[in-house]
Amino acid sequence: MADRDRDAEGRPRNSRPRDGLGRPLPRDRHGVPVTPEDLNLTVPETLEMAQDLLDRGRPFHAHEVLEARWKSCPRAERDLWQGLAQLAVGITHQLRGNTTGAITLIGRGAKYLRPYASDAAPAHVDGVDVHQVLDWADRTVAGLKAGQGIGATVTLRQEASS
Repeated sequence: MADRDRDAEGRPRNSRPRDGLGRPLPRDRHGVPVTPEDLNLTVPETLEMAQDLLDRGRPFHAHEVLEARWKSCPRAERDLWQGLAQLAVGITHQLRGNTTGAITLIGRGAKYLRPYASDAAPAHVDGVDVHQVLDWADRTVAGLKAGQGIGATVTLRQEASS
């Protein structure tokens, strides 16, 4: 059995190419580009990149972008970014045909986000319209439980005011 791929610090890494939903492919196949482990974006850049990936049907990669922010943000924001990352993973599960996993992860993501939607919290946190995202999550979980697929893509950013 071949040794496991490792990075320069000795941590296990999988260098196999990935498909559009993040599944490993055989080493001799070409995959889609992956998100660098050391991605460090501003909040607006994170939201723009993640939204673009979601809109293009690449929720696994959106999850990686959101996860990079979650791992590098101030402690007070971690649940927000973790919740958004979980929503993207939930969409990935549904696209892979795992409805149970999608319900679980979208529900878990919403749980992380709910404190940011309290009366004491602003409706827009770091450019994220938490109420809008939670509405999407609740409707999506209900739809999945009723045997429907995921309808519209979640919109992470607050809508520009006119």
